[in-house]
Amino acid sequence: MAIEKVRNWQLGRDMDYPYEEARPKKQYAAVFNINKCIACQTCTMACKSTWTYSKGQEHMWWNNVETKPYGGYPQFWDHKLLEKLGPNKWSPGTGHYGSVYSGKTIFEAAPLTEVGVGYLPEDKEWQSPNIYEDTPTSTNPEKGPDNSVDLETTGGGGRGGAHTTWFFYLQRICNHCTHPACLAACPRKAIYKRQDSDGIVLIDQKRCRGYRKCVELCPYKKPMYNLATRISEKCIACYPRVEQGIEARCMAACVGKIRLQGLKNSLPEDAEQNAENPMNYLIHVRKIAVPLYPQYGTEPNIYYIPPRWIHKKFLYQMFGPGIDEALKVYENMDEELLGVLSLFRSTRKIIERFNINSNQAIGYDAKDHELIRVPIDEPVIVRPPRYHNTS
Repeated sequence: MAIEKVRNWQLGRDMDYPYEEARPKKQYAAVFNINKCIACQTCTMACKSTWTYSKGQEHMWWNNVETKPYGGYPQFWDHKLLEKLGPNKWSPGTGHYGSVYSGKTIFEAAPLTEVGVGYLPEDKEWQSPNIYEDTPTSTNPEKGPDNSVDLETTGGGGRGGAHTTWFFYLQRICNHCTHPACLAACPRKAIYKRQDSDGIVLIDQKRCRGYRKCVELCPYKKPMYNLATRISEKCIACYPRVEQGIEARCMAACVGKIRLQGLKNSLPEDAEQNAENPMNYLIHVRKIAVPLYPQYGTEPNIYYIPPRWIHKKFLYQMFGPGIDEALKVYENMDEELLGVLSLFRSTRKIIERFNINSNQAIGYDAKDHELIRVPIDEPVIVRPPRYHNTS
């Protein structure tokens, strides 16, 4: 298979990929605010009860929330690939995050006979979808395992520095990547990306023969093999809902209001012309949301507002150099940004445009009809003393 050069704005450079660049004009995307997640798993069960309740799907959790640094589904999904790729290498440059990735992606590190670097999880690694829940680490990656450091001055996490003992919740679905590894790996060409509408990545199950190459090469391990049907399945982004302008099940069910879903422009320069789109605003304009493991090279389209209390060295490995700006912006929010964050889970309809006016955040749909108004600063109401239960 011939190797093409495609643009990857998350890496700040062009990279190798088996197919020519083919970006949709609008891309399905979502932003998850890690700082607000309580790991209630409502999103997980909403997805499970909708899509993966049949025979052969018992181990399938298209949406999962895992506890970092030790949790993972399948277990060790990121550890094993990071060891294969080697150190996370970023150099100063003119990329979107002020850096250029100087290491090799999973496609560029591949042997001559392979499309990319990956691995096939063992069956036992799929058995515990929430292994090591709430298990913290006491290691300080800034200074070593002795923890003898003044965390107020390390610049570790957000305000007040990083915590000595820490963990955080990572919410995961298929990233519906711009350069999908699953698509590149499939010998049957059964996987495709919807170029004409929303960039959602799907598997044509009539073409799939269950070779599991997609499972092997996807760095996020989101295609899953069905032992009953002997074909692969994956998150479909609830595309029947998206086509109606409605958020996916995992988004709409979120109790902590950490999720916002929409369609963004595929490239940063296009997004700047459409900055009133909340996805463009959060990802490309304010840069408060960053991709998961951008060094893999797939250009994932699920983005995260990183946690404030975690050591930057760990966040740097997981989310790349964009964490510095993201944490800075999150710590110094203005009214406009606070208004956009107030729209998270305010409606189940997909918000295509926002406006901030008179202490209100207003969301509009694709036809520019008003969907929702939410106050940015909630009024303080003092209960009159004549009521018996007033203290």
